[in-house]
Amino acid sequence: MRRRRLLTVLAAAAAAARSSPASPAAAEAPPAMPRIEEPWWTIAGDPDLGPLTDPRQQPVDFAVWQAADGTWQLWSCIRGTRQPGKTRLFHRWEGKRLTDADWQPRGVAMQADPKAGETEGGLQAPHVIKIYTIYHMFYGDWEHICLAASPDGKAFARRLGPGGTSGMFGEGPGNNTRDPMVLRVGGLYHCYYTAYPNREGSVFCRTSEDLLKWSDSRRVAFGGAAGTNPYSAECPFAAWRPEAKRFFLFRTQRYGQKAQTTVYASPDPLDFGINDDRWRLGTLPVAAPELIDHEGQTYIAALLPSLKGIQVARLAW
Repeated sequence: MRRRRLLTVLAAAAAAARSSPASPAAAEAPPAMPRIEEPWWTIAGDPDLGPLTDPRQQPVDFAVWQAADGTWQLWSCIRGTRQPGKTRLFHRWEGKRLTDADWQPRGVAMQADPKAGETEGGLQAPHVIKIYTIYHMFYGDWEHICLAASPDGKAFARRLGPGGTSGMFGEGPGNNTRDPMVLRVGGLYHCYYTAYPNREGSVFCRTSEDLLKWSDSRRVAFGGAAGTNPYSAECPFAAWRPEAKRFFLFRTQRYGQKAQTTVYASPDPLDFGINDDRWRLGTLPVAAPELIDHEGQTYIAALLPSLKGIQVARLAW
């Protein structure tokens, strides 16, 4: 019965993908660099994790979305905790409005499940999309990209494969496959993520019609001015802007006081440059950005420079 429900949900996802627009032709001129419109407001701080709290912990990669009841949800990977293993877990907050500061902490939301094949303490970077009535959460388990689902956008259950494991795909043991983000393009769901084979950080992408069967990986961004170190292609976030006829990619190199995210704009969602900066627009002084479109306004959420919380501002195109 569970398998039948899963296939029904995935069939709906496939139908939604087939209805999306195709990838466009190249625009004639490069678009303008997106601009952050300050002030920022802080929506989350350093949470109390009870016995798992550590003074060195940091709220890092996160997701923001609106749940079925209209409340806003924030889940963040908290690293450096006293969680056994890789020290990471998901904590969640809830807000009434996206523009409110200081959302309410709601406690630990998810911890890695070694019985499902996940690395202990290895949860990384949740990302949530809604397809019809179901919320889908993509996340990393240190070695794989995994999927969980929810009818209300608050309580998520892992989607396990035939072997009882949550991992859908990865770039091989030891390469830290992580930071998934999903965009629907041309009838396909595009899952962007990062990993560092040969200790070289790259943005990869796989595509799927149904969130069940995924293509082989393709490297879509690597090198150039952003560099090639293992952390030079973190937290990829892609967005289609019809007025620019371009796909934008945000790719983070540094966290903290000297945060840096490189921005690209390409007509091809599978090519943002391999040792090539032709699509590069510039950099923003933020880390792990996520874009939220709400009521005609684009917002950008990013880590605080102190790495002790998450902030939001408006973004202008």
